[in-house]
Amino acid sequence: MEEQSTRNETIIPGRYRHYKGNEYEVIGVGTHSETLEAMVVYRPLYGEGGLWVRPATMWNEMIEKDGVILKRFEYIGEAS
Repeated sequence: MEEQSTRNETIIPGRYRHYKGNEYEVIGVGTHSETLEAMVVYRPLYGEGGLWVRPATMWNEMIEKDGVILKRFEYIGEAS
């Protein structure tokens, strides 16, 4: 799949860490068939796995936790 740029940030396949600590693998970015919204296709690297999708704009959001501004998902490297 192609890299997708949203909110001035490129989402590339690989491993990401959620601000709460769990890790995920981004498979790629697709397009919603009705709205044409960019959607991140990913799988959790814990539990039963399975494929999930989340709007790319949400993936790239900055959130506030304990008064600190953080990325919702931080890229940590290539998938193993």
